[in-house]
Order: sequence, then C-alpha cells, then structure tokens
Amino acid sequence: MFMNAIPGQGPILRADGTSLHRQLFLVLRDQINAGVHALGAALPKEEALCERFGVSRITVRRALADLEAQGFVQRRQGRGTLVRMDAPVTPPSAGLSFIDSLRQTTRETRAEVLFVRTDPVPAAVATLLQLGPDASAVHALRLRKSGDTPLMLTDAWIPADLGKKVTAAALRRKPLYQILLGQGIRFGRVVQEISAEAADPWRASLLQTAVSAPLIRLTRLIRDVGNRPVQHLTIHVSPERSRVLMDISSDQTDTLSAGHIAHDPKYLAPRG
Repeated sequence: MFMNAIPGQGPILRADGTSLHRQLFLVLRDQINAGVHALGAALPKEEALCERFGVSRITVRRALADLEAQGFVQRRQGRGTLVRMDAPVTPPSAGLSFIDSLRQTTRETRAEVLFVRTDPVPAAVATLLQLGPDASAVHALRLRKSGDTPLMLTDAWIPADLGKKVTAAALRRKPLYQILLGQGIRFGRVVQEISAEAADPWRASLLQTAVSAPLIRLTRLIRDVGNRPVQHLTIHVSPERSRVLMDISSDQTDTLSAGHIAHDPKYLAPRG
C-alpha cells in the first residue's frame, strides 16, 4: 500500500530486472525533474528515505551516489544532500515536423548498422505494408548511440522495390529517410503507436539495460503522399535515457490526430 497520493512516495516494488537502488535513483531523479525537489533544496535525510520507500540505508546511499555522479545532487557534510542549482533538468522542447525530428535524431546520435538484408516479412508487418503473405522486404537494424551510450534500437522494413538502394554501406553514409527521399519518395501520413515491453536478453544487451527492464516501444507506419506504405519502423528506447514528446496544436486537441488510447479487445468486458 502506498503511503500517500504523491507519485513516487510509496515503498519501492521488488521488480525483476531492476535493482532497488536503481529504482530509487529513477524515482528521485524524476521528482527532481518534476520540481518536487527544487534546485538548491535539500533531499529528505537518509533515514526518512529509508522509511518512505521501505529500503535499506545501503540502497539509499547507492541511489544518492548515482544521483551525485550524474550531476543531480551534491552531498555536503553537515547539510545533507542538496539538489544542484545546475542539475541537468530537461524541459520540454519546441515541436518539430516529422522530417525535422529525423534530422535532429541524425545530428544528436550516430548509427551503428547491425545488418541490412532481405528477409521474409512477419505477417503483422506484411499486412500493414500491404504485402502478400510470402513477401520479402529489406530489413535494416540499427543501434543509435551518443558516444558509447546506446539510445535507440531501430528496426525498419521497406518494400523490396523501394529498398534497392538501402544497403549497409549507404546507411553508414546517410540516414534511411535521406536514402528514401533521394529516390523521389515523399512522406505523407505517419501513424505512430507508443507502448511498452520488458527487455528480452537480446535487446537488453544491445541497449545496455537489465533483462526485463521496461522499454518504450514506438512503432511507425510511414506512407507516401499517395498513401502507399513505404516503411514500417519499430524503435526501442530505455525510459532511463529517453522520452517521447508530443506537440499538439489547438486545432488538433479534439481530433484523433492528437492521439488516443486503444485497448486490446480481449481485455474489454462485454457490455449489456
């Protein structure tokens, strides 16, 4: 049972795949980002954190050490743990167009091409790309990094007739969207789905996170201006390092283009 209604104030759950000190680090980091602990303010004392989150003092000290190592807090003898005035709190950024967001990703990260090959298309992807059940397509898997830190695992499928110039060598020179634009493809509608899943051993290894740790999964179906599907893209990121931003204009707030929550029908109770 949680101790009160403020997020992150209850006992830490013993979740598989993520250590207790890492969970506490994430809770305190998110509270700093949300302004629960103001810049320059003192965090609760170690004893209070132990009681509030139901963890040992060793767990609290490891979480605070991680916060200090990443520049969020500084520990002062006799004053406790203070939120740094220059803590790396990240405010929401201004909205970008679809192409501009791709350009920004290219500027901020570098792509490690894991493979590019022609593979049989999974049934669900084939349906979305409007391909036949036995179709093959160009399959490109890339790991985007900042320095040595992995940030994004991108898994792209492109219909074979559109992916002839998509090679490993080409992807090392320029991003996928530029290769497609260079072939005369013009992007039109983009349908995007955001969900979550636990990291399997393969993705955990590539993204350098714990097995069963939560991952954000972003799936995009990209169409051209003629409404033909030209790319199916799945992106996995760790919520420890990345977030998803949406900038919705006032004329979209009452439309489905602003996004909506879709429930799996098997979990919906029959009405009547």
